[in-house]
Amino acid sequence: MAATPFHEVVFPLAIALQGRGGPRRKTDIVTAGSGREERNAKWAQSRRFYDAGSGVKTLADLSQLIAFFEERRGRLYGFRWRDRLDDRSCSPGFTPAPTDQHIATGDGATKIFQLVKIYGGQFAPYRRTIRKPVEGTVVLAVNGTRVEPGVAYECDSTNGLISFRPNAIPRFGAKITAGYKFDVPVRFDTDELSIDLSAFIAGEIPSIPLVEITV
Repeated sequence: MAATPFHEVVFPLAIALQGRGGPRRKTDIVTAGSGREERNAKWAQSRRFYDAGSGVKTLADLSQLIAFFEERRGRLYGFRWRDRLDDRSCSPGFTPAPTDQHIATGDGATKIFQLVKIYGGQFAPYRRTIRKPVEGTVVLAVNGTRVEPGVAYECDSTNGLISFRPNAIPRFGAKITAGYKFDVPVRFDTDELSIDLSAFIAGEIPSIPLVEITV
């Protein structure tokens, strides 16, 4: 199967920061006559849906959006989306630290690890794969001690993989943690931008749907 077409470009930030949306789950629920429910998760992973329309405030924004849409060929090419509510390993407004997220435990041999973010922790923590870290923001620690990029490891910002150098492979039982900022891989969820210019000037917000994709 051919790789999913993807452009390593960020959706215009000034527009994205005013967008809306978030994670969606899909759950089947069957209710018995007694009122008891049987619930089954159809998706193992959540999927994020957004609408960028609320960030389009001016004709200049609209022109920029159309250019971006055309270059992506509508739904064909994926791209990066910056989710202001959830764009880093720590809480919004804080600076990522190398001990933010436990991504793996060393075994003395494995040198490649995937960035992840863990949600919750008491009942059923959700482990989300992070594939689009923001270049230059990833910081790492092994057993609580920060290790330096380019010396101990490299991070591929196109897939979120951490590669330790041969002389820095984490020992058995070593706790590997990371901090980072990240983008969400998305695509347009429409092949058509139908915008009534008179309505837009009058204040109507266009709908610009986006959907998270797997890359």
